[in-house]
Amino acid sequence: MADRKYLYTERAHYMCPNMHFGIMAEIGAGFDANRIIEGIGVLKSAHPLMTSLIAEEQGSSGIYYEEHPELEIPVTIKEAGENWQTDYDAVSSAGWNVQKEALLKVFAYPSESGARVLFITHHLLCDGRGLLQLVQEFADYYSNGARPQYAFEKLMESLDDLPSGSDLGLISKMLIENSNKKWRKEAHKVSYDEYLKFEREYDSKQDIKREIKNVDGEELDTLLDLCRGNGVSLNDYLIAKMMIDEGTDKVVIASDIRNKIKNYKEGALGNYATAFGVVVKKRSSEIMELAKAVDHEVRNIISKPDREMLVLSCYFNMDPELLDAIAISTLGSFDSKAGRFVGSKMFGYEKRDGHCITNLGRVESSVIREGVFIPPASPANRKAWGVLTINKKIRICSIH
Repeated sequence: MADRKYLYTERAHYMCPNMHFGIMAEIGAGFDANRIIEGIGVLKSAHPLMTSLIAEEQGSSGIYYEEHPELEIPVTIKEAGENWQTDYDAVSSAGWNVQKEALLKVFAYPSESGARVLFITHHLLCDGRGLLQLVQEFADYYSNGARPQYAFEKLMESLDDLPSGSDLGLISKMLIENSNKKWRKEAHKVSYDEYLKFEREYDSKQDIKREIKNVDGEELDTLLDLCRGNGVSLNDYLIAKMMIDEGTDKVVIASDIRNKIKNYKEGALGNYATAFGVVVKKRSSEIMELAKAVDHEVRNIISKPDREMLVLSCYFNMDPELLDAIAISTLGSFDSKAGRFVGSKMFGYEKRDGHCITNLGRVESSVIREGVFIPPASPANRKAWGVLTINKKIRICSIH
């Protein structure tokens, strides 16, 4: 059907474990459980994607967002003093059946200064910036009654939606075409029930540790002055710090592309981000020298669409059912040489030693006092940092 929203780049998140992430926000308004539930209903009315489940099209390989206007977003009201990290861990260990469960789960806690809310979303609903927008819209309504605008959601559907020059180079295209041919010769596919069984087994073996570091006050002022004085961004500094701390010359970072693609609608949910590896082979032990080298490399990558959009171009060029098979054939028992090749050589699921930073940027808010971004625990990564700055308070959530 022409009006269906199909999964294209989002397909990479469909049959991959740990494709959820969250934001915990402290809101400076009195705790009101009914108001919280009401606020989630207001968000639903503005974002059609929130009331969607994932459905498989009969007789084809198509996967799409199937709208269910009656779908309830689960909102769990907790007691004061309960630990939000315990609830996040419980969601992580339970798995996520996106064909039957809403793509957003919310927990709320009374606090001394107001209310804490924990939004946990599946990556199929949105990227990190999209979730931050949802949290801000909720806080604005909860505190001031400000209703969000209705979002006309349009997802990326083809390479034509990316900036000109984004398609793969010849060698990369040949590599993926060859993988697609091998996959088709195998003449099989992964069922979602098979994937869910694999996901439960995979999750039962995970031991994910989480640490949160606070940077604010004089420490933050000193750090920002240091970055400005050396002509680098806070993100450059953090990448350099991870390289030094972890002894690596490559860090993958997320990049918001809302202002670069052709069909993004203001306020829409969905995934409008790419990711790319920042590599500095000759690493300096002096952090600001390394940060300058990082800055140079990042600028070089984002000036070339075929490098910045590489991962999205891979998704568009790859057989969608091969995308489904990558995680389970590399990390599980599904037998696919094509899936295992792509998972091990291109996605890093075999070595699982990657390092990643997702920085959602800086927010000044009169209603949100502070917040923590919990990044996805991708199977490709050994360590990931989620960074969020609200009202000059940086919170770095490290997972490993």
